[in-house]
Amino acid sequence: MGFAEKSNQAIARSFVGKYFRLDGSGHPKERKDARFWTEFRAGLATFFAMAYIISVNSTILADSGGTCVCPPESMSNVCNTNDEYLLCKAIVKRDLVTATAAISALTSFCMGLFANMPIALAPGMGLNAYFTFTVVGFHGSGMVPYQVALTAVFVEGFVFVGLTILGIRQWLARAIPASIKLATGVGIGLYLTIIGLTYSAGIGLITGAVSTPLELAGCEDQFKDDTGVCPGGHKMRNPTLWIGIFCGGVLTVMLMMYRVKGAIIFGILLVSIISWPRHTEVTYFPYTNLGNDSFDFFKKVVTFHPIQKVLVVQEWNVSQYAGQFGLAFITFLYVDILDCTGTMYSMARYCGAIDERTQDFENSSIAYTIDAMGVTIGSLFGCSPVTAYIESGAGISEGGKTGLTAMFTGLSFFIAIFFAPIFASIPPWATGCTLVIVGSLMAQSAKDINWKYMGDAIPAFLTIAIMPFTYSIAYGLIAGICSYILINMLVFIIEKSSGGRVVPPNKDEKEPWTWRIPGGFLPPWVRRIASGKKDFWKRDPESEGIAAGQASENSSTHNSAEKHYIQDKQADGEKVM
Repeated sequence: MGFAEKSNQAIARSFVGKYFRLDGSGHPKERKDARFWTEFRAGLATFFAMAYIISVNSTILADSGGTCVCPPESMSNVCNTNDEYLLCKAIVKRDLVTATAAISALTSFCMGLFANMPIALAPGMGLNAYFTFTVVGFHGSGMVPYQVALTAVFVEGFVFVGLTILGIRQWLARAIPASIKLATGVGIGLYLTIIGLTYSAGIGLITGAVSTPLELAGCEDQFKDDTGVCPGGHKMRNPTLWIGIFCGGVLTVMLMMYRVKGAIIFGILLVSIISWPRHTEVTYFPYTNLGNDSFDFFKKVVTFHPIQKVLVVQEWNVSQYAGQFGLAFITFLYVDILDCTGTMYSMARYCGAIDERTQDFENSSIAYTIDAMGVTIGSLFGCSPVTAYIESGAGISEGGKTGLTAMFTGLSFFIAIFFAPIFASIPPWATGCTLVIVGSLMAQSAKDINWKYMGDAIPAFLTIAIMPFTYSIAYGLIAGICSYILINMLVFIIEKSSGGRVVPPNKDEKEPWTWRIPGGFLPPWVRRIASGKKDFWKRDPESEGIAAGQASENSSTHNSAEKHYIQDKQADGEKVM
Protein backbone atom coordinates (compact mmCIF):
# COMPACT_ATOMS: atom_id res chain seq x y z
CA MET A 1 0.00 0.00 0.00
CA GLY A 2 1.55 3.29 -1.13
CA PHE A 3 1.71 6.63 0.62
CA ALA A 4 -1.30 8.02 -1.24
CA GLU A 5 -3.57 5.12 -0.30
CA LYS A 6 -2.40 5.12 3.33
CA SER A 7 -2.96 8.86 3.67
CA ASN A 8 -6.35 8.57 1.95
CA GLN A 9 -7.46 6.01 4.50
CA ALA A 10 -6.04 7.94 7.45
CA ILE A 11 -7.73 11.17 6.40
CA ALA A 12 -11.00 9.35 5.70
CA ARG A 13 -11.08 8.04 9.30
CA SER A 14 -10.33 11.49 10.74
CA PHE A 15 -12.70 14.37 11.52
CA VAL A 16 -12.00 15.80 8.06
CA GLY A 17 -13.09 12.57 6.41
CA LYS A 18 -16.33 12.38 8.38
CA TYR A 19 -17.13 16.06 7.80
CA PHE A 20 -16.65 15.81 4.04
CA ARG A 21 -18.07 12.27 3.89
CA LEU A 22 -15.09 10.67 2.26
CA ASP A 23 -15.21 7.02 1.25
CA GLY A 24 -14.28 4.93 4.28
CA SER A 25 -15.20 7.62 6.83
CA GLY A 26 -18.06 5.59 8.27
CA HIS A 27 -20.55 8.41 7.68
CA PRO A 28 -24.01 7.00 6.81
CA LYS A 29 -24.00 9.10 3.63
CA GLU A 30 -20.35 8.80 2.67
CA ARG A 31 -19.65 9.45 -1.00
CA LYS A 32 -18.37 6.43 -2.84
CA ASP A 33 -14.83 6.72 -4.25
CA ALA A 34 -14.36 10.18 -2.67
CA ARG A 35 -10.70 10.24 -1.63
CA PHE A 36 -8.51 13.06 -0.40
CA TRP A 37 -5.87 13.01 -3.14
CA THR A 38 -8.50 12.56 -5.82
CA GLU A 39 -10.24 15.67 -4.47
CA PHE A 40 -6.91 17.51 -4.58
CA ARG A 41 -6.40 16.60 -8.25
CA ALA A 42 -9.99 17.52 -9.04
CA GLY A 43 -9.60 20.92 -7.40
CA LEU A 44 -6.53 21.66 -9.48
CA ALA A 45 -8.32 20.49 -12.64
CA THR A 46 -11.20 22.86 -11.97
CA PHE A 47 -8.81 25.71 -11.27
CA PHE A 48 -6.77 25.21 -14.43
CA ALA A 49 -9.95 24.92 -16.48
CA MET A 50 -11.24 28.27 -15.20
CA ALA A 51 -7.98 30.13 -14.53
CA TYR A 52 -8.58 32.04 -17.75
CA ILE A 53 -11.22 34.05 -15.87
CA ILE A 54 -8.44 35.93 -14.04
CA SER A 55 -7.26 37.61 -17.21
CA VAL A 56 -10.46 37.49 -19.28
CA ASN A 57 -12.72 38.99 -16.60
CA SER A 58 -10.29 41.79 -15.81
CA THR A 59 -9.90 42.58 -19.51
CA ILE A 60 -13.66 42.70 -20.14
CA LEU A 61 -14.52 44.76 -17.03
CA ALA A 62 -11.63 47.14 -17.65
CA ASP A 63 -13.20 48.04 -21.00
CA SER A 64 -15.91 49.81 -19.03
CA GLY A 65 -13.23 52.18 -17.76
CA GLY A 66 -14.10 51.42 -14.15
CA THR A 67 -13.82 54.52 -12.02
CA CYS A 68 -11.67 56.24 -14.64
CA VAL A 69 -13.37 59.22 -16.29
CA CYS A 70 -13.01 59.76 -19.99
CA PRO A 71 -12.56 63.53 -20.60
CA PRO A 72 -16.02 65.08 -21.24
CA GLU A 73 -14.95 66.62 -24.52
CA SER A 74 -13.83 63.22 -25.86
CA MET A 75 -15.90 60.44 -27.37
CA SER A 76 -15.34 56.95 -25.96
CA ASN A 77 -13.26 55.87 -28.95
CA VAL A 78 -11.04 58.96 -28.61
CA CYS A 79 -10.18 57.81 -25.08
CA ASN A 80 -8.16 55.01 -26.67
CA THR A 81 -5.47 57.61 -27.36
CA ASN A 82 -5.71 59.59 -24.12
CA ASP A 83 -2.59 58.65 -22.13
CA GLU A 84 -3.94 59.75 -18.75
CA TYR A 85 -7.13 57.74 -19.22
CA LEU A 86 -5.30 54.67 -20.52
CA LEU A 87 -2.89 54.75 -17.56
CA CYS A 88 -5.83 54.84 -15.17
CA LYS A 89 -7.50 52.01 -17.10
CA ALA A 90 -4.32 49.89 -16.85
CA ILE A 91 -4.40 50.28 -13.06
CA VAL A 92 -8.08 49.28 -13.04
CA LYS A 93 -7.26 46.15 -15.02
CA ARG A 94 -4.54 45.16 -12.52
CA ASP A 95 -7.04 45.88 -9.71
CA LEU A 96 -9.54 43.55 -11.33
CA VAL A 97 -6.94 40.78 -11.72
CA THR A 98 -6.53 40.83 -7.94
CA ALA A 99 -10.26 41.24 -7.33
CA THR A 100 -11.24 38.35 -9.63
CA ALA A 101 -8.76 35.96 -8.02
CA ALA A 102 -9.73 37.09 -4.51
CA ILE A 103 -13.51 36.75 -4.86
CA SER A 104 -13.11 33.43 -6.69
CA ALA A 105 -10.89 32.16 -3.87
CA LEU A 106 -13.27 33.28 -1.13
CA THR A 107 -16.51 32.00 -2.64
CA SER A 108 -15.10 28.69 -3.91
CA PHE A 109 -13.47 27.93 -0.55
CA CYS A 110 -16.67 28.75 1.34
CA MET A 111 -18.75 26.65 -1.06
CA GLY A 112 -16.56 23.65 -0.30
CA LEU A 113 -16.24 24.24 3.44
CA PHE A 114 -19.86 25.00 4.30
CA ALA A 115 -21.90 23.37 1.52
CA ASN A 116 -19.58 20.38 0.84
CA MET A 117 -20.12 20.65 -2.90
CA PRO A 118 -17.39 20.39 -5.60
CA ILE A 119 -18.62 23.54 -7.32
CA ALA A 120 -16.36 26.56 -7.86
CA LEU A 121 -17.58 30.13 -8.19
CA ALA A 122 -16.19 33.20 -9.96
CA PRO A 123 -17.45 36.30 -11.79
CA GLY A 124 -19.64 34.95 -14.58
CA MET A 125 -18.83 35.10 -18.26
CA GLY A 126 -21.69 36.66 -20.20
CA LEU A 127 -22.81 38.62 -17.17
CA ASN A 128 -19.51 40.49 -17.17
CA ALA A 129 -19.98 41.34 -20.86
CA TYR A 130 -23.54 42.57 -20.19
CA PHE A 131 -22.23 44.58 -17.22
CA THR A 132 -19.48 46.19 -19.31
CA PHE A 133 -20.91 46.73 -22.76
CA THR A 134 -24.60 47.31 -21.97
CA VAL A 135 -25.02 48.61 -18.42
CA VAL A 136 -21.82 50.68 -18.01
CA GLY A 137 -20.90 50.79 -21.69
CA PHE A 138 -17.53 50.83 -23.39
CA HIS A 139 -15.50 53.51 -21.61
CA GLY A 140 -18.58 54.47 -19.58
CA SER A 141 -20.88 55.21 -22.53
CA GLY A 142 -23.78 52.99 -21.35
CA MET A 143 -26.87 53.33 -19.15
CA VAL A 144 -25.31 54.08 -15.76
CA PRO A 145 -21.84 54.81 -14.33
CA TYR A 146 -19.66 51.97 -13.10
CA GLN A 147 -20.34 52.84 -9.45
CA VAL A 148 -24.14 52.71 -9.91
CA ALA A 149 -23.91 49.38 -11.75
CA LEU A 150 -21.99 47.92 -8.80
CA THR A 151 -24.77 49.15 -6.51
CA ALA A 152 -27.29 47.18 -8.60
CA VAL A 153 -25.13 44.07 -8.26
CA PHE A 154 -24.80 44.65 -4.49
CA VAL A 155 -28.58 44.86 -4.03
CA GLU A 156 -29.16 41.86 -6.29
CA GLY A 157 -27.03 39.71 -3.98
CA PHE A 158 -29.18 40.51 -0.96
CA VAL A 159 -32.36 39.79 -2.93
CA PHE A 160 -30.81 36.44 -3.79
CA VAL A 161 -30.27 35.74 -0.10
CA GLY A 162 -33.95 36.46 0.56
CA LEU A 163 -35.07 34.15 -2.25
CA THR A 164 -32.82 31.42 -0.87
CA ILE A 165 -34.06 31.79 2.71
CA LEU A 166 -37.66 31.54 1.47
CA GLY A 167 -36.77 28.41 -0.49
CA ILE A 168 -37.80 29.86 -3.86
CA ARG A 169 -34.53 29.10 -5.66
CA GLN A 170 -34.44 25.55 -4.31
CA TRP A 171 -38.06 24.92 -5.24
CA LEU A 172 -37.48 26.30 -8.74
CA ALA A 173 -34.61 23.87 -9.34
CA ARG A 174 -36.60 20.94 -7.96
CA ALA A 175 -39.89 21.78 -9.70
CA ILE A 176 -38.46 22.03 -13.22
CA PRO A 177 -39.69 18.98 -15.21
CA ALA A 178 -37.31 16.02 -15.30
CA SER A 179 -36.61 16.17 -19.04
CA ILE A 180 -35.72 19.86 -18.87
CA LYS A 181 -33.41 19.24 -15.93
CA LEU A 182 -31.65 16.49 -17.85
CA ALA A 183 -31.57 18.71 -20.94
CA THR A 184 -30.00 21.51 -18.89
CA GLY A 185 -26.94 19.35 -18.27
CA VAL A 186 -26.68 18.52 -21.98
CA GLY A 187 -27.17 22.16 -22.97
CA ILE A 188 -24.48 23.27 -20.55
CA GLY A 189 -22.20 20.63 -22.05
CA LEU A 190 -22.74 22.11 -25.53
CA TYR A 191 -22.32 25.60 -24.07
CA LEU A 192 -18.96 24.52 -22.68
CA THR A 193 -18.11 23.04 -26.07
CA ILE A 194 -18.80 26.23 -27.99
CA ILE A 195 -16.71 28.17 -25.45
CA GLY A 196 -13.87 25.70 -25.98
CA LEU A 197 -14.07 26.06 -29.76
CA THR A 198 -14.02 29.87 -29.92
CA TYR A 199 -11.13 32.35 -29.80
CA SER A 200 -11.79 34.12 -26.48
CA ALA A 201 -11.52 31.06 -24.23
CA GLY A 202 -10.76 28.18 -26.56
CA ILE A 203 -8.77 26.84 -29.50
CA GLY A 204 -10.24 29.20 -32.10
CA LEU A 205 -11.80 26.57 -34.37
CA ILE A 206 -14.98 28.59 -34.98
CA THR A 207 -15.83 32.27 -35.23
CA GLY A 208 -18.82 34.49 -35.86
CA ALA A 209 -19.46 35.31 -39.51
CA VAL A 210 -21.54 37.56 -41.76
CA SER A 211 -23.25 35.26 -44.28
CA THR A 212 -23.64 32.47 -41.71
CA PRO A 213 -23.99 32.61 -37.89
CA LEU A 214 -20.78 30.61 -37.36
CA GLU A 215 -17.89 29.71 -39.61
CA LEU A 216 -14.81 27.52 -39.56
CA ALA A 217 -11.80 29.52 -38.41
CA GLY A 218 -8.38 28.55 -37.14
CA CYS A 219 -6.29 31.21 -38.88
CA GLU A 220 -3.69 33.51 -37.36
CA ASP A 221 -4.72 36.98 -36.22
CA GLN A 222 -3.00 38.84 -39.05
CA PHE A 223 -5.10 37.03 -41.65
CA LYS A 224 -8.53 37.81 -40.15
CA ASP A 225 -10.63 40.41 -41.94
CA ASP A 226 -12.38 43.33 -40.23
CA THR A 227 -15.25 41.09 -39.07
CA GLY A 228 -12.92 38.47 -37.57
CA VAL A 229 -13.59 35.94 -40.34
CA CYS A 230 -10.78 33.81 -41.77
CA PRO A 231 -10.20 33.86 -45.56
CA GLY A 232 -10.56 30.43 -47.16
CA GLY A 233 -6.86 29.85 -47.82
CA HIS A 234 -5.85 30.44 -44.21
CA LYS A 235 -8.42 28.38 -42.31
CA MET A 236 -7.08 25.69 -39.98
CA ARG A 237 -3.52 27.02 -40.46
CA ASN A 238 -2.95 28.46 -36.98
CA PRO A 239 -0.32 26.32 -35.18
CA THR A 240 -1.86 27.12 -31.79
CA LEU A 241 -5.04 25.40 -32.97
CA TRP A 242 -3.18 22.16 -33.65
CA ILE A 243 -1.16 22.34 -30.44
CA GLY A 244 -4.46 22.67 -28.57
CA ILE A 245 -6.09 19.81 -30.50
CA PHE A 246 -3.26 17.28 -30.21
CA CYS A 247 -1.59 18.14 -26.87
CA GLY A 248 -4.63 19.50 -25.06
CA GLY A 249 -7.23 17.27 -26.70
CA VAL A 250 -6.08 13.97 -28.23
CA LEU A 251 -3.34 13.40 -25.64
CA THR A 252 -5.71 14.18 -22.77
CA VAL A 253 -8.36 11.81 -24.14
CA MET A 254 -5.80 8.99 -24.50
CA LEU A 255 -4.59 9.51 -20.93
CA MET A 256 -8.19 9.48 -19.69
CA MET A 257 -8.93 6.29 -21.63
CA TYR A 258 -6.06 4.57 -19.82
CA ARG A 259 -7.21 6.00 -16.46
CA VAL A 260 -4.11 8.13 -15.98
CA LYS A 261 -4.68 10.33 -12.94
CA GLY A 262 -4.43 14.06 -13.52
CA ALA A 263 -4.86 13.73 -17.30
CA ILE A 264 -6.72 17.03 -17.63
CA ILE A 265 -4.17 18.95 -15.56
CA PHE A 266 -1.30 17.42 -17.53
CA GLY A 267 -2.82 18.46 -20.85
CA ILE A 268 -3.40 22.05 -19.76
CA LEU A 269 0.09 22.42 -18.26
CA LEU A 270 1.79 20.87 -21.29
CA VAL A 271 0.16 23.25 -23.76
CA SER A 272 0.85 26.23 -21.47
CA ILE A 273 4.55 25.43 -21.12
CA ILE A 274 4.87 24.92 -24.88
CA SER A 275 3.21 28.32 -25.46
CA TRP A 276 5.33 30.42 -23.10
CA PRO A 277 8.66 30.72 -25.02
CA ARG A 278 8.57 33.82 -27.24
CA HIS A 279 10.61 32.60 -30.21
CA THR A 280 8.06 30.06 -31.46
CA GLU A 281 5.03 30.15 -33.74
CA VAL A 282 2.74 29.05 -30.90
CA THR A 283 3.84 31.63 -28.35
CA TYR A 284 1.29 33.31 -26.13
CA PHE A 285 3.53 36.40 -26.10
CA PRO A 286 4.00 37.60 -29.70
CA TYR A 287 6.07 40.70 -30.40
CA THR A 288 3.11 43.08 -30.41
CA ASN A 289 2.08 45.78 -27.95
CA LEU A 290 -0.35 43.38 -26.28
CA GLY A 291 2.15 40.53 -26.35
CA ASN A 292 4.91 42.71 -24.88
CA ASP A 293 2.61 43.96 -22.13
CA SER A 294 1.51 40.41 -21.30
CA PHE A 295 5.11 39.17 -21.27
CA ASP A 296 6.24 42.01 -19.01
CA PHE A 297 3.51 41.00 -16.57
CA PHE A 298 4.43 37.30 -16.95
CA LYS A 299 8.10 38.00 -16.09
CA LYS A 300 7.15 39.33 -12.67
CA VAL A 301 6.14 35.74 -11.70
CA VAL A 302 5.40 36.69 -8.08
CA THR A 303 3.68 39.98 -7.41
CA PHE A 304 0.78 41.40 -5.45
CA HIS A 305 -1.21 44.31 -6.78
CA PRO A 306 -3.43 45.92 -4.12
CA ILE A 307 -6.87 47.07 -5.27
CA GLN A 308 -6.66 50.85 -5.61
CA LYS A 309 -9.50 52.21 -7.73
CA VAL A 310 -12.45 49.77 -7.60
CA LEU A 311 -12.72 48.80 -3.92
CA VAL A 312 -16.10 49.73 -2.33
CA VAL A 313 -17.01 52.47 -4.81
CA GLN A 314 -20.81 51.97 -4.86
CA GLU A 315 -22.93 55.06 -5.54
CA TRP A 316 -26.14 54.99 -3.51
CA ASN A 317 -27.70 58.15 -4.90
CA VAL A 318 -29.36 56.52 -7.90
CA SER A 319 -32.33 58.89 -8.23
CA GLN A 320 -31.18 60.34 -11.54
CA TYR A 321 -30.65 56.83 -12.93
CA ALA A 322 -33.82 55.27 -11.45
CA GLY A 323 -35.16 53.74 -14.68
CA GLN A 324 -31.83 52.46 -15.96
CA PHE A 325 -30.88 51.23 -12.47
CA GLY A 326 -34.12 49.24 -12.22
CA LEU A 327 -33.64 47.71 -15.67
CA ALA A 328 -30.06 46.68 -14.90
CA PHE A 329 -31.09 45.25 -11.51
CA ILE A 330 -33.97 43.18 -12.94
CA THR A 331 -31.81 41.87 -15.79
CA PHE A 332 -28.99 40.88 -13.44
CA LEU A 333 -31.53 39.19 -11.17
CA TYR A 334 -33.40 37.01 -13.65
CA VAL A 335 -30.36 36.07 -15.73
CA ASP A 336 -28.28 35.20 -12.68
CA ILE A 337 -31.02 33.25 -10.89
CA LEU A 338 -31.66 31.02 -13.91
CA ASP A 339 -28.02 30.81 -14.92
CA CYS A 340 -26.60 29.95 -11.50
CA THR A 341 -29.53 27.80 -10.35
CA GLY A 342 -29.39 25.72 -13.53
CA THR A 343 -25.61 25.39 -13.40
CA MET A 344 -25.49 24.45 -9.73
CA TYR A 345 -28.24 21.86 -10.08
CA SER A 346 -26.58 20.32 -13.15
CA MET A 347 -23.19 20.13 -11.42
CA ALA A 348 -24.85 18.56 -8.35
CA ARG A 349 -26.45 15.93 -10.60
CA TYR A 350 -23.19 15.43 -12.48
CA CYS A 351 -21.32 14.60 -9.25
CA GLY A 352 -24.15 12.34 -8.02
CA ALA A 353 -25.34 14.52 -5.13
CA ILE A 354 -29.02 14.74 -6.10
CA ASP A 355 -31.56 13.07 -3.82
CA GLU A 356 -33.95 11.45 -6.32
CA ARG A 357 -36.80 11.51 -3.80
CA THR A 358 -36.81 15.26 -3.16
CA GLN A 359 -34.98 16.30 -6.35
CA ASP A 360 -32.73 18.43 -4.15
CA PHE A 361 -29.07 18.20 -3.22
CA GLU A 362 -27.45 18.27 0.19
CA ASN A 363 -26.94 21.70 1.72
CA SER A 364 -28.66 23.39 -1.21
CA SER A 365 -29.78 26.33 0.97
CA ILE A 366 -26.20 26.89 2.12
CA ALA A 367 -24.85 26.57 -1.42
CA TYR A 368 -27.32 29.09 -2.85
CA THR A 369 -26.72 31.46 0.08
CA ILE A 370 -22.95 31.39 -0.47
CA ASP A 371 -23.51 32.15 -4.13
CA ALA A 372 -25.81 35.04 -3.24
CA MET A 373 -23.41 36.51 -0.69
CA GLY A 374 -20.62 36.12 -3.24
CA VAL A 375 -22.55 38.40 -5.60
CA THR A 376 -22.73 41.13 -2.94
CA ILE A 377 -19.14 40.77 -1.70
CA GLY A 378 -17.86 40.62 -5.28
CA SER A 379 -19.48 43.98 -6.03
CA LEU A 380 -17.47 45.47 -3.16
CA PHE A 381 -14.37 44.22 -4.98
CA GLY A 382 -15.54 45.95 -8.15
CA CYS A 383 -16.68 42.78 -9.95
CA SER A 384 -19.79 41.84 -11.92
CA PRO A 385 -22.06 39.08 -10.48
CA VAL A 386 -20.42 35.92 -9.17
CA THR A 387 -21.94 32.62 -10.26
CA ALA A 388 -21.36 28.86 -10.21
CA TYR A 389 -18.95 27.78 -12.94
CA ILE A 390 -19.67 25.08 -15.46
CA GLU A 391 -15.91 24.47 -15.62
CA SER A 392 -16.46 22.71 -12.26
CA GLY A 393 -17.31 19.77 -14.50
CA ALA A 394 -13.59 19.42 -15.26
CA GLY A 395 -12.90 18.65 -11.60
CA ILE A 396 -15.95 16.42 -11.26
CA SER A 397 -14.88 14.41 -14.31
CA GLU A 398 -11.47 14.06 -12.61
CA GLY A 399 -13.25 12.41 -9.64
CA GLY A 400 -14.25 15.34 -7.42
CA LYS A 401 -17.30 14.57 -5.26
CA THR A 402 -16.99 16.66 -2.08
CA GLY A 403 -16.34 20.19 -0.93
CA LEU A 404 -12.62 19.49 -0.75
CA THR A 405 -12.52 19.92 -4.53
CA ALA A 406 -13.93 23.45 -4.30
CA MET A 407 -11.68 24.27 -1.34
CA PHE A 408 -8.55 23.27 -3.27
CA THR A 409 -9.80 25.34 -6.20
CA GLY A 410 -10.29 28.28 -3.82
CA LEU A 411 -6.80 27.84 -2.37
CA SER A 412 -5.40 27.80 -5.90
CA PHE A 413 -7.14 31.09 -6.64
CA PHE A 414 -5.73 32.49 -3.40
CA ILE A 415 -2.22 31.51 -4.49
CA ALA A 416 -2.99 33.02 -7.88
CA ILE A 417 -3.42 36.41 -6.18
CA PHE A 418 0.34 36.39 -5.65
CA PHE A 419 1.23 34.40 -8.79
CA ALA A 420 -1.22 36.20 -11.04
CA PRO A 421 1.39 36.67 -13.82
CA ILE A 422 1.64 32.87 -14.18
CA PHE A 423 -2.01 31.94 -13.96
CA ALA A 424 -3.13 34.87 -16.07
CA SER A 425 -0.82 33.54 -18.79
CA ILE A 426 -2.49 30.18 -19.38
CA PRO A 427 -3.47 30.49 -23.06
CA PRO A 428 -7.07 29.81 -24.09
CA TRP A 429 -6.01 27.02 -26.47
CA ALA A 430 -4.62 25.15 -23.43
CA THR A 431 -8.09 24.83 -21.89
CA GLY A 432 -10.28 24.79 -25.01
CA CYS A 433 -10.19 21.04 -25.66
CA THR A 434 -10.67 20.35 -21.95
CA LEU A 435 -14.00 22.16 -22.12
CA VAL A 436 -14.96 20.13 -25.19
CA ILE A 437 -14.10 16.88 -23.38
CA VAL A 438 -16.17 17.88 -20.35
CA GLY A 439 -19.01 18.87 -22.68
CA SER A 440 -19.00 15.41 -24.22
CA LEU A 441 -19.18 13.80 -20.77
CA MET A 442 -22.11 15.99 -19.77
CA ALA A 443 -23.98 15.18 -22.99
CA GLN A 444 -24.48 11.60 -21.79
CA SER A 445 -27.65 12.73 -19.98
CA ALA A 446 -29.41 13.09 -23.34
CA LYS A 447 -30.11 9.35 -23.42
CA ASP A 448 -32.31 9.66 -20.32
CA ILE A 449 -34.59 12.37 -21.72
CA ASN A 450 -38.12 11.23 -22.54
CA TRP A 451 -37.97 11.52 -26.34
CA LYS A 452 -41.15 9.45 -26.80
CA TYR A 453 -43.61 12.23 -25.91
CA MET A 454 -43.30 15.55 -27.75
CA GLY A 455 -44.58 17.51 -24.75
CA ASP A 456 -41.37 16.49 -22.99
CA ALA A 457 -39.06 16.13 -26.00
CA ILE A 458 -39.56 19.52 -27.72
CA PRO A 459 -38.98 21.66 -24.56
CA ALA A 460 -35.93 19.53 -23.76
CA PHE A 461 -34.54 19.97 -27.27
CA LEU A 462 -35.11 23.74 -27.16
CA THR A 463 -33.28 23.89 -23.83
CA ILE A 464 -30.34 22.01 -25.32
CA ALA A 465 -30.24 24.08 -28.52
CA ILE A 466 -30.86 27.58 -27.19
CA MET A 467 -28.11 27.48 -24.54
CA PRO A 468 -25.13 27.26 -26.91
CA PHE A 469 -26.79 29.14 -29.79
CA THR A 470 -27.59 32.20 -27.64
CA TYR A 471 -24.49 31.80 -25.44
CA SER A 472 -26.76 31.89 -22.39
CA ILE A 473 -27.84 29.21 -19.91
CA ALA A 474 -30.67 31.45 -18.74
CA TYR A 475 -32.20 31.85 -22.21
CA GLY A 476 -32.10 28.10 -22.74
CA LEU A 477 -33.99 27.50 -19.49
CA ILE A 478 -36.53 30.20 -20.37
CA ALA A 479 -37.15 28.60 -23.78
CA GLY A 480 -37.54 25.14 -22.27
CA ILE A 481 -39.82 26.13 -19.40
CA CYS A 482 -42.05 28.43 -21.48
CA SER A 483 -42.45 25.89 -24.30
CA TYR A 484 -43.20 23.14 -21.76
CA ILE A 485 -45.92 25.25 -20.16
CA LEU A 486 -47.41 26.31 -23.51
CA ILE A 487 -47.48 22.85 -25.15
CA ASN A 488 -48.76 20.95 -22.14
CA MET A 489 -51.24 23.65 -21.15
CA LEU A 490 -52.79 23.54 -24.64
CA VAL A 491 -53.05 19.75 -24.42
CA PHE A 492 -54.73 20.08 -21.02
CA ILE A 493 -57.21 22.71 -22.28
CA ILE A 494 -58.11 20.67 -25.39
CA GLU A 495 -58.56 17.54 -23.29
CA LYS A 496 -60.83 19.25 -20.77
CA SER A 497 -62.88 21.16 -23.32
CA SER A 498 -63.47 17.97 -25.32
CA GLY A 499 -64.55 15.99 -22.31
CA GLY A 500 -61.45 13.82 -22.47
CA ARG A 501 -62.07 12.65 -26.03
CA VAL A 502 -59.24 14.56 -27.79
CA VAL A 503 -55.89 13.58 -26.33
CA PRO A 504 -52.49 12.72 -27.86
CA PRO A 505 -52.44 8.97 -28.67
CA ASN A 506 -49.33 8.40 -26.53
CA LYS A 507 -50.13 10.71 -23.62
CA ASP A 508 -49.58 7.78 -21.26
CA GLU A 509 -45.87 8.07 -22.13
CA LYS A 510 -45.63 11.60 -20.71
CA GLU A 511 -43.51 12.00 -17.60
CA PRO A 512 -45.62 12.86 -14.54
CA TRP A 513 -45.05 16.31 -13.07
CA THR A 514 -46.31 18.01 -9.92
CA TRP A 515 -45.32 21.07 -7.96
CA ARG A 516 -45.96 19.08 -4.76
CA ILE A 517 -42.45 17.69 -4.57
CA PRO A 518 -41.44 15.52 -1.57
CA GLY A 519 -39.72 17.73 0.95
CA GLY A 520 -42.22 20.59 0.53
CA PHE A 521 -41.80 24.15 -0.63
CA LEU A 522 -40.11 25.67 2.42
CA PRO A 523 -36.51 24.87 3.37
CA PRO A 524 -36.07 22.14 6.03
CA TRP A 525 -34.88 24.57 8.70
CA VAL A 526 -38.05 26.66 8.30
CA ARG A 527 -40.18 23.54 8.71
CA ARG A 528 -38.21 22.62 11.82
CA ILE A 529 -38.91 26.07 13.30
CA ALA A 530 -42.61 25.72 12.46
CA SER A 531 -42.71 22.35 14.23
CA GLY A 532 -41.28 23.94 17.40
CA LYS A 533 -37.82 22.37 17.16
CA LYS A 534 -35.48 24.54 19.22
CA ASP A 535 -32.24 23.32 17.65
CA PHE A 536 -33.66 24.00 14.19
CA TRP A 537 -30.20 24.27 12.65
CA LYS A 538 -29.67 20.52 13.18
CA ARG A 539 -31.01 18.06 10.64
CA ASP A 540 -33.55 15.45 11.64
CA PRO A 541 -32.12 11.92 11.83
CA GLU A 542 -34.92 10.78 9.54
CA SER A 543 -34.00 13.27 6.84
CA GLU A 544 -30.33 12.30 7.15
CA GLY A 545 -31.25 8.77 6.16
CA ILE A 546 -33.69 9.56 3.37
CA ALA A 547 -31.20 9.04 0.61
CA ALA A 548 -29.01 6.46 2.33
CA GLY A 549 -28.11 3.74 -0.08
CA GLN A 550 -28.57 6.01 -3.08
CA ALA A 551 -25.22 7.78 -2.92
CA SER A 552 -23.30 4.93 -4.52
CA GLU A 553 -25.69 4.64 -7.44
CA ASN A 554 -26.03 8.40 -7.88
CA SER A 555 -22.28 8.93 -7.93
CA SER A 556 -21.69 6.44 -10.74
CA THR A 557 -24.44 7.32 -13.20
CA HIS A 558 -27.12 9.81 -14.06
CA ASN A 559 -30.51 8.38 -13.10
CA SER A 560 -32.93 7.95 -15.95
CA ALA A 561 -36.31 9.62 -16.32
CA GLU A 562 -37.89 6.17 -16.08
CA LYS A 563 -36.35 5.75 -12.65
CA HIS A 564 -37.80 9.09 -11.58
CA TYR A 565 -41.23 7.89 -12.64
CA ILE A 566 -40.93 4.56 -10.79
CA GLN A 567 -39.74 6.24 -7.58
CA ASP A 568 -42.56 8.78 -7.71
CA LYS A 569 -45.09 5.98 -8.10
CA GLN A 570 -43.56 3.97 -5.29
CA ALA A 571 -43.58 7.04 -3.03
CA ASP A 572 -47.30 7.36 -3.71
CA GLY A 573 -47.87 3.71 -2.82
CA GLU A 574 -48.82 2.70 -6.36
CA LYS A 575 -47.83 -0.55 -8.05
CA VAL A 576 -45.46 -0.09 -10.94
CA MET A 577 -45.94 -2.48 -13.85
